[in-house]
Amino acid sequence: MMKTFFAFTERNIKLFFKDKGLFLTSLITPIILLVLYVAFLANVYKDTMMSAIPEGFVVSEKLINGIVGGELFSSLLAVITVTVAFCSNMIMVQDKLTGAATDFSVTPIKKSVRAMSYYTSTITVTMVVCLFATFLCMIYLAAVGWWLSAGDVFLLILDTFILAMFGTALSSLINCFASTQGQMQAIGTIVSAGYGFICGAYMPLSNLGDGLQKFSSLLPGTYGTSLVRNHALRGAFEGLANEGVPAQVIDGIKKSIDCKIYFFGHEVSIGAMYAVLVISTALIIGAYILATVLLSKRKNTGKVIRKRFAKSK
Repeated sequence: MMKTFFAFTERNIKLFFKDKGLFLTSLITPIILLVLYVAFLANVYKDTMMSAIPEGFVVSEKLINGIVGGELFSSLLAVITVTVAFCSNMIMVQDKLTGAATDFSVTPIKKSVRAMSYYTSTITVTMVVCLFATFLCMIYLAAVGWWLSAGDVFLLILDTFILAMFGTALSSLINCFASTQGQMQAIGTIVSAGYGFICGAYMPLSNLGDGLQKFSSLLPGTYGTSLVRNHALRGAFEGLANEGVPAQVIDGIKKSIDCKIYFFGHEVSIGAMYAVLVISTALIIGAYILATVLLSKRKNTGKVIRKRFAKSK
């Protein structure tokens, strides 16, 4: 079984990288997003940060730029770990279009094995793109203001991996119901356009109404964004404290940019954020495998019924 699993996983990865257009699109997406974030969001974040610093406190330009860069970094990672997963998962839909999925269904290979091979190959490709984006963002931070420790870098890579697992699970569950490339592209467009808003990547949840904040607190992606933001800005906040900015002011800044988030009035700890993401990912993977098996059985049942109907004629 494991030999078959690895063979299918390797096959899916090779097919993805063989499609140069698909691979380059996935690779260019984070570059475009980083340029757009720097061009349109950097000044907004900077003005917001400057207005939060009390009069009489002088904060270095490098520190302000480091905070702004950390916000942009966390926003980008929170979005692409999900959106890139939808692009990387195209092989599953292509197999349906080419008829390969139908051919696989008549083999003795378990449906769950095929489902997990799609998942594993997708997360592998997604991590390649996301680690490339992480490298680009760190170059940007080094240029504008570096406040990350070795521990922060490790935690950011861990966050990226967990978020990629979540994004891959979500894309796998949704895409197992897609049967055409048009449906796949429509889903990808909707996710790309809307996910950043509902997870707090584009606009902090503190700027939303109370009802939307409570709704967003029910979504696992919200906690993923907060995790990345906490680890990207920990060193910069420490720098603010070293420059004499009061703890109350720093605490207010953390709340305003979702480093501190609340679930119906209760502050959510870092450990609880990890737990929400891991448990949600496991549940979605389970739902994806179950949906794949049930859909395969329904298709096979339909074929049997059609054959019996044809014979009766």
